[in-house]
Amino acid sequence: MPQSPRRTGYSPDSAMLIWQSRTDLAKQEVAATNAATDAKTARLRALRLAKEAQDAEAARAVETAAPVPKNRGKPGS
Repeated sequence: MPQSPRRTGYSPDSAMLIWQSRTDLAKQEVAATNAATDAKTARLRALRLAKEAQDAEAARAVETAAPVPKNRGKPGS
């Protein structure tokens, strides 16, 4: 009698375990991708906020260093 092409020890429970392990692996990969994206977003946000703070400080420095024009009266008077 020819041997069955099915694997020995195969059962619906083992198929469920294989499916569950693949599902868990996929969920872990998605979680790792999300964590990497969150870290990248936090880093870029920190860089943007630091640049905005530098720009604001530079604008304040230019504002205080700019000479105030003197009122010389109306032209032609």
